[in-house]
Amino acid sequence: MSIPKVAAETASEQIQMLARKAAVLRIDSVRATTAAGSGHPTSCASAAEIVSTLFFAVMRFDPKNPQADQNDVFILSKGHAAPLLYAAWAEAGAFPRERLWTLRKFGSELEGHPTPRLPFVPVATGSLGQGLPAAAGVALNAKHLEQTGQRVYVLMGDGESAEGSVWEAAAWSAHHQLDNLCVTVDVNCLGQSQPTMLRHNMEAHAARWSAFGWHVELVDGHSPNQLLAAYRTALKTRGRPTVILARTIKGKGLPGIEGDEHWHGRALDAARAEKIIAELTKQMGDSLMEWEPSIRIEAHAAEPASPPSLRSDESIPPYDPRFDSVSTRQGFGSALAAIGARNKAIVVVDGDVKNSTYTEEFEKHAPRRFLQGYIAEQNMVGIALGLAARRKIPFVATFACFLTRAYDFIRMAAISGLNIKVVGTHAGVSIGEDGPSQMGLEDLAMMCAEPGFTVLYPADATSAWRATALIAAHKGPCYLRLGRPAAPVLYDAHETFSIGRCKVLRKSDQDRALIVAAGVTVFEALSAYEQLQNEGIPVRVIDLFSIQPIDAAELKSSAQAAGGVVITVEDHYRHGGLGDAVLGALSIECMRVYKMAVSEISRSGSSSELLAESGISAGHIKDMVKSVLNGSAPAGAQ
Repeated sequence: MSIPKVAAETASEQIQMLARKAAVLRIDSVRATTAAGSGHPTSCASAAEIVSTLFFAVMRFDPKNPQADQNDVFILSKGHAAPLLYAAWAEAGAFPRERLWTLRKFGSELEGHPTPRLPFVPVATGSLGQGLPAAAGVALNAKHLEQTGQRVYVLMGDGESAEGSVWEAAAWSAHHQLDNLCVTVDVNCLGQSQPTMLRHNMEAHAARWSAFGWHVELVDGHSPNQLLAAYRTALKTRGRPTVILARTIKGKGLPGIEGDEHWHGRALDAARAEKIIAELTKQMGDSLMEWEPSIRIEAHAAEPASPPSLRSDESIPPYDPRFDSVSTRQGFGSALAAIGARNKAIVVVDGDVKNSTYTEEFEKHAPRRFLQGYIAEQNMVGIALGLAARRKIPFVATFACFLTRAYDFIRMAAISGLNIKVVGTHAGVSIGEDGPSQMGLEDLAMMCAEPGFTVLYPADATSAWRATALIAAHKGPCYLRLGRPAAPVLYDAHETFSIGRCKVLRKSDQDRALIVAAGVTVFEALSAYEQLQNEGIPVRVIDLFSIQPIDAAELKSSAQAAGGVVITVEDHYRHGGLGDAVLGALSIECMRVYKMAVSEISRSGSSSELLAESGISAGHIKDMVKSVLNGSAPAGAQ
């Protein structure tokens, strides 16, 4: 498969206009990065004709209303080429061109890599390999859920094609026949520090994409004529997505820099920039012709109403504390099915564990809104980012331990401020015999580290049901931590729960210590409470429920009432989990906080055996309380 020769009719007015627009984009990218003193002008220059052709001849959009549902969607996966993106939107009339000179300045929304602080950026990019998974979510929403006719365009770099997430998304997109998805790969041959693996071996690039079921077009990436023909072919392609492999030169149009591998991420000095800008201006010739969108979009299209928010008390958990023993994951699955039946904005993406996460309950009621993500966790969360960017409420569910694979996507969800709901089941050593590879023991640390993330950890099926409703109604990224074992139902069906509030389960006026637990360790704490009561030692017990935000007021009040002695117990590694959250809440108080947590790599065994081995069982809690009160707490416990 070879790159076609340039057609004879390249002198048409449209082709001339696109070439001139590309020169404008190069000029503005150089000028903006030079003014900033940093940035990636050569990465912008290689893709100038690609972006010019897309923005001024192919995509349908209203620059004054970039979030309108009628618009085609553009995602810049190679986020370091942000100046090119900003220049294109400025040239299209989205904002005054003068704003480009604020690039990378403090207070400017034109950041070094794009974020949704700008209305024309659907998802934050810059961590490479994420644009295509997010675009797959947008494209599936447009084709299968909303049937809007919207097309989705992604600009990738060839260097990021080494990321596994790209191929997860490529396989998934072909499986779902997303023929409204079109990727352009800027094959400029050069990475940050050296040439890419395939360099300019276009046949090898094509073979990979073809093997994944994509329609492939090979073009000269600096020929608007060839690009335009390829995009027209993509528009007519049915049953599979299209990739346009554009052979380009890094730094194209910047004399003395073209093809030089040592210019990645370097802004030009002012003198050199002016010489290059003068040369580009000379190449432009006559003044630019007026641009009109290839397909007219109704100006200022009305923004669709946001999906209705859910009140957390709309559904009643069916569990009875007198009789039932139900896992929190099952409570979540049942709640999700009940809530999702009423809220059509909810979409579920599961990582091939629906019979363990109980998301199959949702699938039974809303099969069109259930998406099988397969064993590809990065793409699974990426799809959710795209869905959230289109105002869906995606629930992403898998075992908590496997979310470590997708953590970079979760991090970018926080940066984007997207309304995704991440659900991690089978958390902690309490999963039992499956062993340490299956135990999520760092997930609270991961999620609580991200600003803006709400983190809930229910102890029983009723609170899991309520937590599911709470995060569905809450706008912003959330994490729900769930256990594997069946557990007694603690709470009455009418018990109310709130984000940022805990539950005081046991207390008296004579309490000598406060035990703070969540999830499975709540039951261990209650058992320790009974044992301590029998020995005449009164203690207070809190089910923390909301890890982030945390109920600092109640923790302080209860800790003071219990003599300032606080013992935290969690089925999580020692750092970054419940104990550290409590320490943070009590940091300005004169408290003695003792953390009990998982400190070593675990092994296979029963839930009770592993809780005991990890030192977080009821007996260990009782012993810790007695040791602290006797002034003989073990070293390192605090």
